[in-house]
Amino acid sequence: MVQSLVSASLLSVSSPTFSFKVGEQWKPKLLRASPGCGVRARARARDAATKAGPQPQAVEIPHQWYNLVADLPVKPPPALHPQTLEPIKPEDLSPLFPYELIKQEACTDRFIAIPEEVIDVYRLWRPTPLIRANRLEKLLDTPARIYYKYEGVSPAGSHKPNTAVPQVWYNAQEGVKNVTTETGAGQWGCSLAFACSLFGVGCEVWQVRASYDQKPYRKLMMQTWGAKVHPSPSSITEAGRKILQMDPSTPGSLGMAISEAVEVAATNADTKYCLGSVLNHVLLHQTVIGEECIKQMEAIGESPDVIIGCTGGGSNFAGLTFPFIREKLKGRINPLIRAVEPTACPSLTKGVYAYDYGDTAGMTPLMKMHTLGHDFVPDPIHAGGLRYHGMAPLLSHVYELGFMEAISIPQTECFQGAIQFARTEGLIPAPEPTHAIAAAIREALHCRETGESKVILMAMCGHGHFDLPAYEKYLQGNMVDLSFEEAKIKGSLANIPQVVA
Repeated sequence: MVQSLVSASLLSVSSPTFSFKVGEQWKPKLLRASPGCGVRARARARDAATKAGPQPQAVEIPHQWYNLVADLPVKPPPALHPQTLEPIKPEDLSPLFPYELIKQEACTDRFIAIPEEVIDVYRLWRPTPLIRANRLEKLLDTPARIYYKYEGVSPAGSHKPNTAVPQVWYNAQEGVKNVTTETGAGQWGCSLAFACSLFGVGCEVWQVRASYDQKPYRKLMMQTWGAKVHPSPSSITEAGRKILQMDPSTPGSLGMAISEAVEVAATNADTKYCLGSVLNHVLLHQTVIGEECIKQMEAIGESPDVIIGCTGGGSNFAGLTFPFIREKLKGRINPLIRAVEPTACPSLTKGVYAYDYGDTAGMTPLMKMHTLGHDFVPDPIHAGGLRYHGMAPLLSHVYELGFMEAISIPQTECFQGAIQFARTEGLIPAPEPTHAIAAAIREALHCRETGESKVILMAMCGHGHFDLPAYEKYLQGNMVDLSFEEAKIKGSLANIPQVVA
C-alpha cells in the first residue's frame, strides 16, 4: 500500500477540491462549482436558452423546498401500517429511513429549509436552464411558444440528484453506513451512487432486469461511483428468490426491486433505504425545479398556459408542477397541468384509486394511490423509469382533487417526437421525457389549427445518451407499441388489499 512506499507523516495532498493525508480515511469534501466540463456544458445550454431579453436562468438556487400539502384544501389520506391498518407512526418507518426524512414525510409546513451542505452540492449543476424550443416551433409551424426545463445537466444526467443528495446527506448525518435502493432505467441508481460517493456512504442497487440488460452503461456509471449493482429479481434476497421461483424469465419491475432493497435495509442495522420517487419527501426535494422555473419565466415575462410532464412514480412531474399549483391555488395563474404516462403502464388513466403496497412483496406501508395492483408487471418498454404499478400518493390526491389531468401515449409516438426534438433542438432526450415531448407536440399542433399562441412548458428530466439502443430500435423500424392486457390488470387489481377508507 501507499504507506509502505512513502511515510504517511511526510506525504499530504491538497487542492481546491481535496485535502487529506495518506493513512487517514479519505472523506470527500463538498465540491463547489469550478471551471470544468460540467460548468462549460451548463454554460453552453444557457447560451442557447433564449434569443433575446433577460436570461431566464439568472436566478438563485432555491434555499427552501416547497410542501404542497400545506396549501391543499383537503389533506391527503395517511399511509397505513400493513398489519394493523392504522395510520403509520414515525417509529414504524425508523428501520428504513433517518429521522429527518421521516419528519419531512409527514410535515405540513409550507417550506422546509435546504441544508447549506446540500445547496453546496446543488451548485455543481443548479440552477438548470429553461430553454425555448424555437427550432421545434418552426418545424411544427405553430404559433405556440414551447419552453422546456432541462434537468439533464446534472452529473447523473437527470433530475434524480435533486433528492439523492439530501437523502444521502441526512443518512450520513445520522451515522448510516450503507443505503439500498431500486432503479429502473438506472437514472436514480446513478444519482444515489453519485451522492453516496460524495458523503462516504456505501450504496447497493437492485436494477430492474429488463433495464439492467437494455442499459449496461448505467450499471457501469453506478459502479464507477462505487455502488454494488444487482439485476432484479435476484437470488440474493428472499423476495427475489420467491419471484424467480414463480417466473424465472420475468423482466422484473420496480415493485420487485423495491421489495429486495427494502428487505436488505430492514434486516441490517447499519443500513437504510432510499427511494427515488413516490414518497412525499422525494417530491418535496424535487420542487427546486418548479421554484427556479417560476422565477425564470417571470424574468422573461412569460406565464405557462399548459404544463406537461411524464409520470411514472411522479417525482419529476411533481417537482415542476407543485410550485405552479401553489400559484394556481392563489389565483395568480391558471395553467392546464397535464401528466403523460405510457400506455403500457397507465396507472392514472386506467388504474384504481385505492390503498395498495408500494412493492411487489407487500413489505411497504399501504398507501392510497392510483394503482394497477402491486403485483402488476408492466411490459418491458424502453422508458424503464415509468414502469411502476402505482403513482405517488400525493400526486394521486392532487389528481383526485381535479388540479391536473392525465393522458397516456404509446412509445412509438413518443420516439417519433424525440427524433423531431433531437433534430431541431440538438438534445437527445431520455425515453421517459419523450412522453412529455409527444404531448407538447400534440398541443402545439392543436395551436396551429386554432391559431392560439399558447405558452407550453414541459419537463425535460434527463438526456438519453445511455438509451441509444432504444433509438436504434426505433430508427431500424423494430420498435413496437406495448399495451396492457385488460385481463392482466383485472388479475392484479383483484389482489389489492381490501381497506375501508
